Amino acid sequence: MKRFAWAGGLLFLALVAAACGGANASPSPESGAGPVVQEIVKNADGYADISVNQLAGLMQNKDFALVNVHVPYEGEIPQTDLFIPFDEIQNHLDQLPDKGAPIVLYCRSGSMSETAAQALVKAGYTDVMELDGGFSAWKTAGYELIDKR
Repeated sequence: MKRFAWAGGLLFLALVAAACGGANASPSPESGAGPVVQEIVKNADGYADISVNQLAGLMQNKDFALVNVHVPYEGEIPQTDLFIPFDEIQNHLDQLPDKGAPIVLYCRSGSMSETAAQALVKAGYTDVMELDGGFSAWKTAGYELIDKR
């Protein structure tokens, strides 16, 4: 009988622990809680597609180059390091960090940054990330977008 009580207690603790800590959903900026950094996985093209919440989590301890590749200028995410047109990125590799350093690319919707990410992977960059949905998704999620026009 004691064995059943002990096993039941363990099961209860396991259920409580799962209910309290298992969520992967990232809170929005309005919730007051910081975003949760989720695992970043490369796609078949050799770069990682990251969500707005993943980028927000990475921004908390920013250790990557954040590059706006959208042309023409239509806004920027705070802490952007570089502005390089997506179709000219191969001509500006000297402005980027080493080929093994993390780089996050973004544009307005994601299509220009996908093109730039593919070009960087072909040029030998190994830690390239691209923001899904671009700065439009960033703004829609409630994060700040700077417009210097």
